[in-house]
Amino acid sequence: MNTKSNKLTKMMLTAMFAALVCVATMVIKVPSPTGYANLGDGIILLAAFLLGPFYGAAAAGIGAGLADLIAGYTHYVPGTFLIKAGVAVIAALIFRAMTAKKENSAFLFPAIVSGIGGELFMVAGYFVYNAFILSAFMEEGYGILPAASSIPSDSMQGLAGIILSVILLTIFRKTKIVPET
Repeated sequence: MNTKSNKLTKMMLTAMFAALVCVATMVIKVPSPTGYANLGDGIILLAAFLLGPFYGAAAAGIGAGLADLIAGYTHYVPGTFLIKAGVAVIAALIFRAMTAKKENSAFLFPAIVSGIGGELFMVAGYFVYNAFILSAFMEEGYGILPAASSIPSDSMQGLAGIILSVILLTIFRKTKIVPET
């Protein structure tokens, strides 16, 4: 496959993953005091594993930011874009580093470890966004304590995302839908 064709394929997959992230984020929503929990992180991690840090970050940020915009959480769009893109970058870089010199069959442990790294960034990112950024622009209801209350739900969302991404990556690799990562 030539470089131009490969780049076009990655761009099309990025658009597809952005749409999937948006849909996965919006279809199953569990409301919480600081937003909502969803399954979009599973698709974000899968995009990071398959597309790498640049294209994975684009799919993650665009898809999750669009979901917040459509759902009416406009005050979260900038934070979500940056945080979810960061999740993808961190997960992709750790995954690549852990799978660079190993057999192609050894992907479960690297996927779990990189997913944990990315999701820890997500939990910390939303804590900072809620505690400091939103409190600077909103009158009441935001600050350290409300931000800390989102840590358990964000952590559960991250765990669900890791589990979903590992299941999907396993299925994709066994069915040869995607090339070996």
